[in-house]
Amino acid sequence: MLRNMAATLGGIRAVTSRFLVPICYGQARNFAARKGTREKARKKKVKVEIKKVAWVPPKLREKKDKLPLISKRLNDSHKPVSSDDVWIGRYYQWRVYDFVEAVQCHRETHHPTMYNVPDAPLFAFIELDMSTDKKTKFVDNFTRVAGIPHPFEHGEDRSVIVFAKTQEEQKIALEAGATVAGGMELITDIQNGNLSMQDFKYAVAHPSILPELASVRGLFRRKFPNIKNGTLGPDIAEIVKRFAHGICYTASRDERELDYGTIEAQIGILTMDPKHLEENFAALLQDVHAARTRKKANFITRTLLTSPPSRERFKIDHGLYVEVFRDVREEDSEAKTEDEFEEADVKQSTATG
Repeated sequence: MLRNMAATLGGIRAVTSRFLVPICYGQARNFAARKGTREKARKKKVKVEIKKVAWVPPKLREKKDKLPLISKRLNDSHKPVSSDDVWIGRYYQWRVYDFVEAVQCHRETHHPTMYNVPDAPLFAFIELDMSTDKKTKFVDNFTRVAGIPHPFEHGEDRSVIVFAKTQEEQKIALEAGATVAGGMELITDIQNGNLSMQDFKYAVAHPSILPELASVRGLFRRKFPNIKNGTLGPDIAEIVKRFAHGICYTASRDERELDYGTIEAQIGILTMDPKHLEENFAALLQDVHAARTRKKANFITRTLLTSPPSRERFKIDHGLYVEVFRDVREEDSEAKTEDEFEEADVKQSTATG
């Protein structure tokens, strides 16, 4: 009997050990599989950004970082000025056109007998010097809105919401082109979720309502009115006109030539009065000039007038509209040449005497 009990216990122990071991290994194996699945899922969630790189010749692919930098900035000051009506462009300086004359040239090319686009948009192409006082630091890309005296149909959605206390100021804002204007009722709608700031591109406010507006500051994010970006001020009509009908432009810096930047912005259409176009052009240049970081340096280096589909570009003298500073190196070179001429005169007088 004892022998049968021992055999029974031995069989139970063998069966238990036989089933327990695989169960333990199975748990560890399942845990490891789940862990690997989680890692794969995490990797799938990570977005891989594919950067587009310009085509590089095979011989230079290993040395793509050491490619020669070809400047996009055109400096033809060392070339002579042509004295004839017809000349080869590569050997002489660009002709500087009067603004009205440049507009007239674009009108001729867009005449019904040629491109047949008489109401084509007129663009100003502006080249910038993005360098700062530090050699390793450059001006970052920025976006601004320039107020213009003669609005035109720009085709952009410029929804503006205005916050003002008095009904008179609200009426002035609506007449100037605001989408919505109000006081505490607008702030209450924003708090209750009945009005979203995402539906408006710009938010303008009068300084008197700023304390009440601070309670919903977190819902505005970057659109909260402030003096720095020009959305806060007592002259509501002027601010609304600037953001609703002004010229929105972006200064973009070149990826390789870090001190070179460009702006391309529409200033009107060809059917407008040339004088009105010139005033819009002057207002744009003055706004760009005000954004410079170095106060005694030239931020604008060159300006051109373009009008697609034509590929013609007419150079305009921007010094007629904004202050132009002379380079110290140019002044030194001119002083040196004057000294050399004086020395030559002295030598010639002594030789003849």
